[in-house]
Amino acid sequence: MLGIKDFVARFHLRFLMKNYQPASMSLPDDLNNRRNVLICLPAGQRELTMIKPLLPELSRIFSSSEIYLLASPGSQVYAIFPRKGYRIFTPSSDQIGWSGVAKKSYLKILRQNNFDLILDMNLITGYFVQSVLLSFPKAIRIGGGNKLGQPYYNLEIKSKYLRDEKNIYKSIVEMIGKIKDSHSLATDETAD
Repeated sequence: MLGIKDFVARFHLRFLMKNYQPASMSLPDDLNNRRNVLICLPAGQRELTMIKPLLPELSRIFSSSEIYLLASPGSQVYAIFPRKGYRIFTPSSDQIGWSGVAKKSYLKILRQNNFDLILDMNLITGYFVQSVLLSFPKAIRIGGGNKLGQPYYNLEIKSKYLRDEKNIYKSIVEMIGKIKDSHSLATDETAD
């Protein structure tokens, strides 16, 4: 049986879904020219240390983009992640509702950055990130396969790894790079 917090959070998410109108997407073209990329980080210290080595590859993939990191509430992201080259958002407890969803005032702050790509690196879903994903319907929203699906993600990347978190993270980033690089290869071939 669901607790009252779960019930309230799901109610808020259903409300966000009512106003949700997804935008069309064309891959790999739409992965290029992304100006503002938001990476939603997991809460656990162990997971954060697995994602840190992938930051240089994400910076390469989105070299023409401003990259923002969204830390989970209460995580110790500053002890692990470099501040140089990334803007880090860490919501305070007053920016999150009692049920765990992001408050409207916090979503308004995030919307000021006009994120056009959101990469959810959470392997366990949470109401906070779900509310953020639904608040950017025109963005490309990427996440791991077999988790949230539509309307939260418009691109899901499945991994052959089931329990190896480090390789799941790595395979997601590698696949984004392959998709994006396939456009570069196609463009180079047509130019020849």
